[in-house]
Amino acid sequence: MDQSYQADVKPSANPQIVDEVQKNDPRAQMGAREHPRIVASYGGQYHDAKTERLVARIAGALTAVSENPNQSYRITILNSPAINAFALPGGYLYVTRGLLALANDASEVAAVLSHEMAHVTANHGIERQKREEAEVIASRVVAEVLSSDLAGKQALARGKLRLAAFSRQQELQADVIGVRMLGEAGYDPYAAARFLDSMSAYARYSSADPDTDQSLDFLSSHPSAPQRVELARQHARAFGQEGTVGDRGRDYYLTGIDGLLYGDSPDEGYVRNETFLHAGLGIRFDVPEGFRIDNKVEAVLATGPDETAIRFDGVQATDTNQSLSNYLTSGWVAGLQPDTVRETTINGLPAATARASAERWDFDVTVIRLDKQLFRFLTAVPKGSTSLEATADTMRRTFRRMTPQEAAELRPLRVRVVTVQPGDNITTMAARMMGTDRKLDMFKMINALPTGVSLQPGQRVKIISE
Repeated sequence: MDQSYQADVKPSANPQIVDEVQKNDPRAQMGAREHPRIVASYGGQYHDAKTERLVARIAGALTAVSENPNQSYRITILNSPAINAFALPGGYLYVTRGLLALANDASEVAAVLSHEMAHVTANHGIERQKREEAEVIASRVVAEVLSSDLAGKQALARGKLRLAAFSRQQELQADVIGVRMLGEAGYDPYAAARFLDSMSAYARYSSADPDTDQSLDFLSSHPSAPQRVELARQHARAFGQEGTVGDRGRDYYLTGIDGLLYGDSPDEGYVRNETFLHAGLGIRFDVPEGFRIDNKVEAVLATGPDETAIRFDGVQATDTNQSLSNYLTSGWVAGLQPDTVRETTINGLPAATARASAERWDFDVTVIRLDKQLFRFLTAVPKGSTSLEATADTMRRTFRRMTPQEAAELRPLRVRVVTVQPGDNITTMAARMMGTDRKLDMFKMINALPTGVSLQPGQRVKIISE
């Protein structure tokens, strides 16, 4: 008798792919319509084979224990430093690289994904769509920003992308389902509560007023009240005591995010404290001390004290022979005061300035020409404020071309996973951090290190460096 193995297993002639599985699913069609807009509004997809395999591994373990294992999922890593994750009908899941950088193990990312998968299996997206109009994804264009119906901090400031604005009941239902999935997939079921704590720590680090911080999209759309964290712990106790059940997956997770892009994407320019630099465009400028810069896909936004806000963007000059004063008065600025238009030069570059007014706001508008590009500053202050000229002047005075050496030396920041050596401590490790002047605080925050803890030789930690 011939005992040799006969290889008769072949690839399917009709393989099951996501497009085929979801072909007749109306929910998937809803998600497909929104997908391109979401990807565009978050800076595109982040492509890194190692990180993509990591996220797929986590999602695969969760899918096997989901309430609807027949539900297929498309997982997209968004090229954004924001802390966010959300789901659309039809199994479209999104997680930002900013969230992956904040998490410290696989179970924490699993906690986020299982929560979002729960929204999909419970059809929360369908229910929400029946109640609400389509979400506004991108920021308003300049003409709308300067319209006369501005109110409060909406002037040039950060419109939230409330892509996961589910009801409180739906959020709690997703919590219950998500924690159960965590435990049944073999992950640490307490990770959900732990990661909510990490995001709260990030909120404290980032801003005294987290609700005005657009980098905290996840917190703005996923309520993180202390009682919700405690409820997550209560659900987790069904699997056992904290610290005794489930796998955190820390080691393979840290390996998977080593080298992950952190903060701004090179295509969008860089923020270094109160300076914005863009090697591709060859420009740089400063905002006043105490202002916070948000580098978004469509514009650079900065907010400061007393409701002061700044917007900076660039457009291609359609007519290179058009004077800048004529460009300012061509109708793209609502409320422009024509008698205030002045042509000038800024660090050797042709420029023009003007004032505008709308409802409660006064504006300074500055346009600078660099080759075939027009760069535009819009500074907004409450009507009657005396800070308009000084704020706008800081940008005008500091806007200039980058030198070739400055552009060559500008490199993106990345998550680097390093091993603690004998003699190292929190202070020495934090000193290696880049991109922040609060190195110790940031080191403790991204590693979820409680006060008073000490590092041990052989321990792996995250630092941010080039």
